[in-house]
Amino acid sequence: MDRDLLWTRARIIRQTRRFFDCRGYLEVDTPLLAPNLIPESCLEVFETAYLPPLLSRSRKAQPYWLVPSPEIWMKRLIAGHGVSLYQICKCFRNGESLGRLHSPEFTLLEYYTMNGDYADSLQLTEDLFQFLLHELTERSPGTSALSAPFLRIPMEEAFSRWAGFSLFDAVAQGTLEGEARRLGLEPPPDMDLGDLYNLIFVHAVEPQLPQDKPVALIDYPAFVPCLAKKHPQGKTVERWELYVQGIELANCYSEEGDPQQVQEYFTAEGARKAQTALVPHRVDADYWKVFLPRQGKPFPPCSGVALGLDRLIMILTGRSSIDGVLPFPMEPPA
Repeated sequence: MDRDLLWTRARIIRQTRRFFDCRGYLEVDTPLLAPNLIPESCLEVFETAYLPPLLSRSRKAQPYWLVPSPEIWMKRLIAGHGVSLYQICKCFRNGESLGRLHSPEFTLLEYYTMNGDYADSLQLTEDLFQFLLHELTERSPGTSALSAPFLRIPMEEAFSRWAGFSLFDAVAQGTLEGEARRLGLEPPPDMDLGDLYNLIFVHAVEPQLPQDKPVALIDYPAFVPCLAKKHPQGKTVERWELYVQGIELANCYSEEGDPQQVQEYFTAEGARKAQTALVPHRVDADYWKVFLPRQGKPFPPCSGVALGLDRLIMILTGRSSIDGVLPFPMEPPA
């Protein structure tokens, strides 16, 4: 990376901090090593271990895992202090390709807004982009794709428009696998509902998203497990994912704060993770207790966003690969 780009990267990160600081968000700094993680069957993690000193009575190694997101720590801070907060940190995901959009070690911007929902977080993210565009003196041709307003497209509409069918009708009628085959896809016979949905989304919907404006896909189907609050009608959850130039950039929930719902998620997703994980990790069976009322007050209503900062810097600087904006990109295996 050349010196000018190093300065630009530093400026973008500095201005991102300034944006949140000026809005009263608390910057936090949480561990990168965790003794347990939130179970997410869609990703793999890195394992390491703490080795006690040579003279210690016990030389038993203690397993730790590099965090794929600081969420597990940040929600503890929210439960204890109830303040809007943000963090810029390194995160780690295993089993992913090296290249244009992926790096096993990457920079994540994660922020939580108290007493807000996913609509508030979407507006905040729109404001962040406009702030960064205004503060950058050197504009590249690619930054026009970050301009407001964002397109807001419900997932049901996205499937109807680009996959050619109603997602919820197909689920209700048990025809989702048939729709996948109609689109030329060949799902294995044991593929569950969530995986079928994802197969169609990745191959039929995602490639056709508009690229001239940021696109927020909103109101995800409730049958895809996540820690987002459900809409009252029960079919969807308060979640969006943001795409810029066809690139997935951010993921947001109105955070689920019901201890029972969190416990049920951990139980179900933990069981699935145990069956599928290439790198198994420990799950804190008592994590749901973080969401129990404290001093008579429930877990604060809030909304959280995880945004890939390297990808945002790539777009802001008009680069075509995150390798171009990483000071030391990982080398592919020989």
